[in-house]
Amino acid sequence: MPQPKVFSLIDKAVHDYNMLPEGSRLLIGASGGKDSTLLVEYFASRLRRFSSGAAPFSVTPLYVQSDFAPPFNAELRAMFESWSMPLVQLDVDVIARIKSGHKMNCWWCSTQRRNALLNYALENGYTHLVLGHHLDDILETLLMNMVEKAVLSTMPPVFTYDKYPLTIVRPLCYVPVSQISLYAESRHWQRVTCTCSYQDNSGRKEARKRLEALTGGDDGAKMRLYRSLQNIQPQYLP
Repeated sequence: MPQPKVFSLIDKAVHDYNMLPEGSRLLIGASGGKDSTLLVEYFASRLRRFSSGAAPFSVTPLYVQSDFAPPFNAELRAMFESWSMPLVQLDVDVIARIKSGHKMNCWWCSTQRRNALLNYALENGYTHLVLGHHLDDILETLLMNMVEKAVLSTMPPVFTYDKYPLTIVRPLCYVPVSQISLYAESRHWQRVTCTCSYQDNSGRKEARKRLEALTGGDDGAKMRLYRSLQNIQPQYLP
């Protein structure tokens, strides 16, 4: 049985960016959403390719449970178990970390959860932190940085820290969100979205509108925009 097209796109990204060197220990940031769930299923499928022998890498999905978020979906947790990918949970008190005079928001929450993932990975000897940012996320971040910060930068598919023995990888960098949504629907995954009362991500929503206006929602156009970041011609820039 041929593998899903979306798996082929992930395979290509993993190969193009050498995201999976032998001996890798991967920690997946599992939020319960469709993006990270796809990654868990993909790596579970990839591990099954080595059923007759030892796999050259290992994978652990980790959920960061904040003090105000609902528990991880029980049905999804059971599905991870069926894939032989048992979920590890890490409890983090996000609200208690807010400094006096500051308010809770999406950026603060995501930063604290990311720091928790990084610290767990470092403390437990993982070599790679796997994040579920897809093609649209990367392009939206590009537009946000250009318009709001006057900086040409985004989330790279592979990022290695100078001070820590840890690499961040984004295997969904070639996958548009439309394909992830279609795949999630075909698998009948329960929809999981953030419904907390602290949501404040208007900048991201505006960047999403700009990306759709710029590309007309065409996945091919989005991929060409991504490829332009690999085809920079300095002689035609200021």
